[in-house]
Amino acid sequence: MQQNQVSKPLAISLIAVGALSRLAPHPPNFTPVGSIALFGGARLAGWQAFAIPLAIMLVADMGLRALFGYPFAIVSYACFMINVLLGRMLRGSTSVGRIAAFAFAGSVQFFLLTNFVTWGRGAMYPHTLEGLMACYIAALPFFAWTVAGDLFFSALLFGAYELLGRRIALQPTAAAR
Repeated sequence: MQQNQVSKPLAISLIAVGALSRLAPHPPNFTPVGSIALFGGARLAGWQAFAIPLAIMLVADMGLRALFGYPFAIVSYACFMINVLLGRMLRGSTSVGRIAAFAFAGSVQFFLLTNFVTWGRGAMYPHTLEGLMACYIAALPFFAWTVAGDLFFSALLFGAYELLGRRIALQPTAAAR
């Protein structure tokens, strides 16, 4: 069996395992969703790369009974679509440094966009430059967990995919037995 014949089922299986971990207890923002979106963009073709992270979020949000404000939810989901697009730039790459850099970029864009919406739509911070900076500063502990989660789960997903893909590629085919 060639690796390209098992790529899609392998990718979907790894994504499913990662999605289940979102429902397990975890520190704030230490979740696999950003990494799943990045991985899907890099390793899945077409609509699946976009649909899987959205489905994960919708199902997990229902399971977690997460009721975020409408603008915040739209921006959060959009951030994961940006991660899919970042993943598209990783197509074919197995470079650890490149994957880590794109995972970090995904963390940064999520932090900047979601906290901008928190500041802009909320009443917690004044709608001034100082208020925006205060919002970003208050969110730094969450950013640290986001970065840690994105790097950890990206290493896990991309690493497991490569390791399992190599094992499958090394197995003799039925014709060779």
